[in-house]
Amino acid sequence: MVVSFGSRFLAVDWGTTNRRVFLIDGGQVVQTERDDRGVTSVEDFGAEAAAIRGRFGDLPMLLAGMVGSNIGWRPAPYVAAPAGVAELAAGLLWIDDRTAIVPGISTLVGGRPDVMRGEEVQLLGAVAADLVPADSLLAQPGTHCKWVEMQGGKVADFVTAMTGELFALLRKHGLLATQLGGEVTLGAAFLEGVEDGNRQDLAASLFGIRAAKMLGQRNDADAASYASGLLIGTDVAARLATSRHDAVHILAGPTLGGLYAAAIQSHGRNAHLIDSHAAFVAGINEIVKQ
Repeated sequence: MVVSFGSRFLAVDWGTTNRRVFLIDGGQVVQTERDDRGVTSVEDFGAEAAAIRGRFGDLPMLLAGMVGSNIGWRPAPYVAAPAGVAELAAGLLWIDDRTAIVPGISTLVGGRPDVMRGEEVQLLGAVAADLVPADSLLAQPGTHCKWVEMQGGKVADFVTAMTGELFALLRKHGLLATQLGGEVTLGAAFLEGVEDGNRQDLAASLFGIRAAKMLGQRNDADAASYASGLLIGTDVAARLATSRHDAVHILAGPTLGGLYAAAIQSHGRNAHLIDSHAAFVAGINEIVKQ
């Protein structure tokens, strides 16, 4: 099915727990809305789409993210890497003649399986908007951090690390939970964790948080910052050990992005924060042009 979205349309970045709607006119965002109506809180996606149109206008709609997963509206098949805007546009899953879902991207480079869904729009949009070079290393921190090799403006390969999810699990369950309730800040404790993460002995270093408390070596107020630094530091060290790039472009907000930037800079590499929302809009605009 080939349908023109026109110059005025709706784009929805629909994740697991959150959702953001953009009304785009002539390539520019003229209205936006963010809420907690992620796919896990929705039962009737058709009704949700109708409600969005009721608020923003009865317009064509392009959806991206977990809405195209097996817990979303309808599974949109993965496009194999290397993949660019043209491949995503060709793989759109049409719900009806005015509603489509962007496919995810899969990789089996070196026999290692990995998948992404939602991040691909930001990645390709960042290149299209000249926010990052066509050949670059990108990081997308979050619950599942993506490390992405861009080549010729396409997603060539990527690795997913469950860094954020591991931190959340440690804060809620197990031996360290009572110690990790503090706020994570970019300070001495976080940077100490990053340095210890360079050893990539994560399991032993995590138990060290407990030992440090027992021996009075670290205040529990700093334990969460140290643990965050340890997890992020381990993640960063593993990725940079095999990377030829002098810089990493980070698609994230300033808080989490700043933590990753500090860890990357500790390795003598440059780190650049990129506006992920601007990248998403640029990516969506490129897809609808195809």
